[in-house]
Amino acid sequence: MHIVMAGASGLIGTSMSAAFRSAGHSVVTLVRRPPATAAEVRWDPAAGDLDPGVLDGADAVVNLSGAGIGDRPWTRRRVEELFSSRLAPTRTLVQAMARTDAPPATFISQSGSGYYGDAGNTVLREDAAAGSGTLAQICVEWEQAARMAPPGVRVVTPRTGVVFSRSGGALGKLLPLLRLGVGGPFGNGRQFWPWVTLPDVSAAFLFLLDSQVSGPVNVAAPEQADVNTIVAALAHALHRPAMLRVPAPVLRTVLPGLGEELLLYSQRMEPGVLAAAGFTWQHGHLDAAARWVAGQDATA
Repeated sequence: MHIVMAGASGLIGTSMSAAFRSAGHSVVTLVRRPPATAAEVRWDPAAGDLDPGVLDGADAVVNLSGAGIGDRPWTRRRVEELFSSRLAPTRTLVQAMARTDAPPATFISQSGSGYYGDAGNTVLREDAAAGSGTLAQICVEWEQAARMAPPGVRVVTPRTGVVFSRSGGALGKLLPLLRLGVGGPFGNGRQFWPWVTLPDVSAAFLFLLDSQVSGPVNVAAPEQADVNTIVAALAHALHRPAMLRVPAPVLRTVLPGLGEELLLYSQRMEPGVLAAAGFTWQHGHLDAAARWVAGQDATA
C-alpha cells in the first residue's frame, strides 16, 4: 500500500511507520517543517493547508496527530491545544480528501480510551456510550471530525489504551521509579487501565489497514487488569518492590485534571472488534508484556 501518515514523529508514529515499511508498504509522512527527505511533505494543519495532490494515489491515510496528553500541566491554554492539535489536522485531512478525484480507500484516525471517561468496573465494548471529562470530549469531537471523510472512505477510529513502551510514553515517569524500587500504584489502584504494548499497537493498525473493519475499535490487550496488578507485574519483571503508593488527593493536588483523568479514571476496555476480526496479540497477557517492557523478551 501507499500510506500517508500524519503525526509520525511521536513514540507511536515512529514505531508504526517503521512497522509499515517493514511490511512492504510505502509511507509518506506529513511534517510542519521543511522536508528532509523525499518521503516527507510539508503541511500546515493549523491553517488548513495541505495540497490535496499529496493524497492522490494513496491507499490509506493514518492520522496520529495530537499534542502529548500527559506532557504538561492542563492549563486552560494547554487544554485548548489538546483539542486544536487533534481537530485541525483531522479536518484538514478530510477536506483535502474531498478535493481529490479519488479519495483514499481507508482513513484510520486515532482516538483514545479516554472516550469512555471514568467507567468503574463496567466492561467497555465499542458500542458503549461516551463518558464525561476533558479526554472524553476530545475523543468525541476527534471521532466526529474523522467521520466527515467523503462517502466511500472506510473510516476507522482506534480507541487506543495506555501504551506500554520500554522508554517514554505512558510509563515514562513510572518506570524509572520502579527500577529504583520507589514506585507504586496510583490512588487505591483498583482503577482499570486498558493497557497495550507498543508493538501490538503497530500490529493492530497494520491489521486494520488490511481488514474491512470500520468505526470505533478498542486497541488494548485482551487481559484486563487494574493498576495494582499492572504495577505489581512490572515490578516483578524488574525484580523491584513497588510499595510506595501515591494517594489520590496528592495526585489531584499536584496534577489537577490531568492526574484525575489519566491516572485515576477506570476504563475496563474490551477489544471486541479486534478479537472478532481475528487479530493476534504478541503480548496478550500482562506477564508477557511486563517482561517485554523490562527487556527480558528479545522480540519486537
